[in-house]
Amino acid sequence: MPKVRLAGTVRGERDPNREIRARLLYSLFSRGWDIYNSNGDQRITLSNIERKIIESDAFVFTPGATLEDLFKAVSIFVGYQTLDRHLSGKPTVLLDTDASWGGLFSLLRHLNRLGTVRQKHEDYLLPAGCPDEVLALLESSRLRGIPLVERVKSGSEAIGSFETPLPAGHMGNVCVFCSASIEDPAYLAEGYEFGKRLARAGLGCVSGAGNSGIMGEVVRGSVDAGGWTGGSNVPHIIELEGLPEGLSSFWLQPDIYTRMDIMIERSDAFVIFPGGSGTVQEMIALMIFKHQQHASAGKPVVVYNRRDESGLGFWDPLIGMLETWCQNGEFTVVEQFDRLLPTVESLMEKSRAAVA
Repeated sequence: MPKVRLAGTVRGERDPNREIRARLLYSLFSRGWDIYNSNGDQRITLSNIERKIIESDAFVFTPGATLEDLFKAVSIFVGYQTLDRHLSGKPTVLLDTDASWGGLFSLLRHLNRLGTVRQKHEDYLLPAGCPDEVLALLESSRLRGIPLVERVKSGSEAIGSFETPLPAGHMGNVCVFCSASIEDPAYLAEGYEFGKRLARAGLGCVSGAGNSGIMGEVVRGSVDAGGWTGGSNVPHIIELEGLPEGLSSFWLQPDIYTRMDIMIERSDAFVIFPGGSGTVQEMIALMIFKHQQHASAGKPVVVYNRRDESGLGFWDPLIGMLETWCQNGEFTVVEQFDRLLPTVESLMEKSRAAVA
């Protein structure tokens, strides 16, 4: 029997979504689906999410979206985009009877208009208005398949991990989460300049070790200024995008989740540059860690909400969405490029003082 993984949490006997979940369970089971996580009590972590994906044949998200649900849904979307073979042919349906998924949908539409998400999210995260529609979407998408993401492999084969010691006078590592697809020269120039400024400040640059977009430029800027650079990537993305030259340390990982985990572990602060759904995934992971009092909880997070000529902030929809779940102080928003590094340095100093 095909196996569907049900996301979402049941919050006691008075949960308004309990009846919808019960109807959904009955419909799925009666139509031949085995169900993982029927009670909504299984925890997903960065270390086990890929295994949960491998075990399942389809994914259904229920109403009452939480921050963790958002992370899981956008992670699956990123997997489709990066051609994760374990997601091939596996549909994902989001049951949105309470409009709790609206913020994510709006954010992905915004990024699609800006060009950092090239696919229409509703072709991959299939929205449903009732339990019966979930069944219809699952069965039709299993027959017709998942739309193919057209990507040309322009990279190379993966290399093994290597490590270079941190230099004398090293002031810490700043992880830059950003787009590997943006081609706008103004964005790329800021990425390159930020990498240079990190190096000149004695700060290491940690990235997803992509060779294209802002990601590649941040690394090149740091390398050209003599900085220490560390990065992590996975084999199938390296084949798509390649690796930048000059990395001081590289950590090869088996999947995008453990890749993210080691980047967070090896960094002392985080900057959210303009990006796509992968950057959204990484930002949400940082917020979840703060709520869980993870070891990284005290590390500062700075969102670079770059404004265009019309005054539109790149991350306005992300910031608005996170206001539902995040408290003041969990991340800092900067809108002027020249304020970005001073803000990061100031917050790192406060973080070190708090620990001392």
